[in-house]
Amino acid sequence: MDKKPSCDLESKLFESVIEKTPDYVKNLNLFDFDNENAFTFTLKREHLYPHSNENPEGLNLKEWFTNYAKEAKVSTAGIRGPQNIIYPQDTRFPINLVGIVLATLAKALVAKEKYQGKDIRKIAASEVRYNSDLYLDAISRIQAAQGIKTLLPEGRKTIPIWLASFLAFKLDLLGGEYITSSHGISVKTATKDLNSQGSQYLPEESLEFVNKIQEIFDIVEKEGSYEIKIESKNNPFIDETIMKKFNDGIDLYAEYLKSGVAENIEPIRKMKSKLFVESVGGCAYRTLSRVLEKLGISDKYAWNNTKEDPFFHSIGKYDTDPKGNKTFYDYSVDATVLAKRPNGEKFFPIIESLHYEKVLADYPLGTVVLITDPDHDRLTVCQIESAGNIPMLEDFGISYIKLSEERILTIYSANQAFLMLMNYRVKHLKSSGKFKHHPRFMIKTTASALSWDEWAKANGIKVVNVPVGFKEIANIMKKVELQIKTNPDKEVIVDDVFGESINLGVQPRLIFGGEESGGMIMGSEDLIESLAGRKAVAMREKSATEAIIVASLLAAKLEEDNQTLSEYLIDIFEENNIIAKYDVREDIAYYNESEPDIEKLKLAKIEGEKQRTKNDLFYLSLAIAIREGKANLEEVKKVLNDAFPQLSFDNLVSVKFVGDGTYLQFTDKYVEIRPSGTDAKTKAYSGGEKLEDIENFSRILGNYSGDRTELHKALISDEFYENSKETALNYYLQFVEKDANNEVFEIPEYKF
Repeated sequence: MDKKPSCDLESKLFESVIEKTPDYVKNLNLFDFDNENAFTFTLKREHLYPHSNENPEGLNLKEWFTNYAKEAKVSTAGIRGPQNIIYPQDTRFPINLVGIVLATLAKALVAKEKYQGKDIRKIAASEVRYNSDLYLDAISRIQAAQGIKTLLPEGRKTIPIWLASFLAFKLDLLGGEYITSSHGISVKTATKDLNSQGSQYLPEESLEFVNKIQEIFDIVEKEGSYEIKIESKNNPFIDETIMKKFNDGIDLYAEYLKSGVAENIEPIRKMKSKLFVESVGGCAYRTLSRVLEKLGISDKYAWNNTKEDPFFHSIGKYDTDPKGNKTFYDYSVDATVLAKRPNGEKFFPIIESLHYEKVLADYPLGTVVLITDPDHDRLTVCQIESAGNIPMLEDFGISYIKLSEERILTIYSANQAFLMLMNYRVKHLKSSGKFKHHPRFMIKTTASALSWDEWAKANGIKVVNVPVGFKEIANIMKKVELQIKTNPDKEVIVDDVFGESINLGVQPRLIFGGEESGGMIMGSEDLIESLAGRKAVAMREKSATEAIIVASLLAAKLEEDNQTLSEYLIDIFEENNIIAKYDVREDIAYYNESEPDIEKLKLAKIEGEKQRTKNDLFYLSLAIAIREGKANLEEVKKVLNDAFPQLSFDNLVSVKFVGDGTYLQFTDKYVEIRPSGTDAKTKAYSGGEKLEDIENFSRILGNYSGDRTELHKALISDEFYENSKETALNYYLQFVEKDANNEVFEIPEYKF
């Protein structure tokens, strides 16, 4: 990597990485992608085993693959992990050039087996992360060697994940490869695998190519080597002309928006104040600015951080960890993350590192601030308000930071922001007379706000709850679409992850699909159609551009009504008689994922995963025991009241496994304890009537050691406890596969 550090903090990160990287890794020259001609890489038996004096060519790929395969089974958003940002061939890291080469080859071989002799086309793109250009080059050249045409953005420039997803569906491609790690820390990356729907791979799709890697390793073991061909950089199967023809998809996407959320954007054109867009990492600017230009509203936006930067302009980066130790620490770029200083004071580390007290100094009260992440799929909504509103904000659990003595910045969780956006959208559809044309439904993750369910009930909208991950939302969309296609005049019925059958009515339309982590999508009135005629109720990936259009329309209305976002949110609570006004999320990280020493990082992650799993199994085994009739609710209540005497479980209604976590439903709240699918972390979500109450439940249950109490052991046998994870996975797969849309994708005759 030739990049020079942009600041002292990034320089320290580079120095630390260089210092911690052994010489044998620094001297690796496995692939020479500077060579623009075709070449061959020989994967050797020696590469499968650890490096040593006796095995100087060792890359320890067997160990790498074991961890990679494990991640593929549970990953919610691509197989993510840290990389060596200076020496990307470093196979000690979960994500590395060798691994990407192997995964790309395996996916290409699977595709060729399924579509022998067909014109296979995929899209490949990235955001701004370290080594993305290298990985993009490797992916396209390996696919070319297998006869797969790869569509790249013109000039191989960045595009957001949602645009890659949109084009995979719209152009009827076999799928795509997108290099990102969403809002994760700077040293993390991943290849997000997109299928022909533009949706992230489900576990069974990932396992197909994981098994193919194993086949390659078996050949290497048996025969001693395996040849991998890398095509030339200018091979005709690597194509930038198609994306250029489609203006990177901007024109098609603008038309899609006009058929849905942007059907009437005149209110934005009439706004007096500007909307402020924070382009974290810079990736959003290149695409979003062009979409806004196409819609004729670009003059209504002011920008910050438009230059693309893999260090994300130092956002979220500190030289001390949460305990006050002097070290490089990355809080990620999720603007809603709350942290604690050593003295116990809560703060927003990402927002603080944006220095908004200076950046926003000249912007007037009422300015809406829209913060998007590096791959431009998540949105955080904020607003400059008067400090006089603080008592009201605190009453309703709305977060804020001080900009000055007179001014504050309100920071809305996605639960709060998206409630406002979906409410605005429904009111718009009702006022235009369109709402009554179709029954409406929404798809949400169980970890998202209980207030969304309450609001939906008040507005006659059906709710389908799913596990965390946008691929789960997309999976329900596809089930709905199959029923609409096969029985257009019949009611659509789908099961949610709670086991409830939800009747969505005849020809239903999606009003909202989203999750509390900041990703959302909205459907259009008419089914969306691909060039080859495939139809969808909505797109398969969350889009911050779509969210920004709706947020801008809401901002325009509030400017006209002289109302703040906080006042609008409170009105929604009152108009819809919402009880669960408050929501919290407790993030428990069991190690410092910014640790530059990979060996220390691996050990810390392993120990962290043990803690995460213990916490998970304590609750999960109780949920599975109830489901299998091995325990009843009253017995589980006794276990929980005994384990947590500072809390009361007397009004607990149910304990359920919800696909990736344990959901505790009370008469006045919910709590979900969920192990991260990508890291050694536990997330504890809660929503309810009393803020202090749900904060206590999230903090105490989320941070629990997982140690089994005597009552727990008496109720749950050791064997049942040990097998509960596998049992839960089977239940999850049953949910995914029931009424699944397994229509085989047919490659069309392309006319571009």
